[in-house]
Amino acid sequence: MDVTTLSAAVSTCRLLVVEDDDSIRETVGEALRLEGYEVLTSSNGSEALELVVDRSSDPVDLIVLDLMLPGLGGLDFCRELRRFKNTTPILVISARESETDRVLGLEVGADDYLVKPFGLRELVARCRALLRRSRQTESSPSESHSYANLCLFSNECRVTRDGTDLTLSPKEYKILELFIQNPKRVWSRDQLLEKIWGVDFVGDTKTVDVHIRWLREKVEDEPSSPQLIRTVRGFGYRFG
Repeated sequence: MDVTTLSAAVSTCRLLVVEDDDSIRETVGEALRLEGYEVLTSSNGSEALELVVDRSSDPVDLIVLDLMLPGLGGLDFCRELRRFKNTTPILVISARESETDRVLGLEVGADDYLVKPFGLRELVARCRALLRRSRQTESSPSESHSYANLCLFSNECRVTRDGTDLTLSPKEYKILELFIQNPKRVWSRDQLLEKIWGVDFVGDTKTVDVHIRWLREKVEDEPSSPQLIRTVRGFGYRFG
């Protein structure tokens, strides 16, 4: 396996850089190592996936992922990782810069998207932000919230409908968690982008509308006539 430890120093966070370009992989790895992180690298999606889901290994706190990889590509890597219910934050780095590519990457489970070429300072800042949000989620007290026939278990990142688990993408879960914990509140699309995707997200509010449509298909009896996730014309969305 082409996985090497770039820092033997003890670190509170363990990062994995998955990139088949040797120069980029080494440069990114070195920049993160200089920030005090323990860094692993891999040039292959399949091997990287095995490393992350292998419970005998120390957990990875953040994945920096290229999309154009030999074997298992970056998008499929995201899908497979989320299929294992693994919520490790993923920062995609890619030369694909269209809005469609960015949205697709986020849809399949990535948490942030950085277009090549990028500055190392920005990459490090985005990694810090993702790690910070991840730690805040982990430190939140265990609790459950119920609304109508839905029940959200925060410590398990799980939602049930009529007692049956829903299959939600990470972003769908985060939106529904925000809604269930704040019933009746109206959220603008810009507020949802900032809360769920973060202030550094590059894209437009259509991303929110797409996720809301998908979420309605999973929680509403009649998605075309929603009773839970309502549209408030001129403002945004309200839950309940």
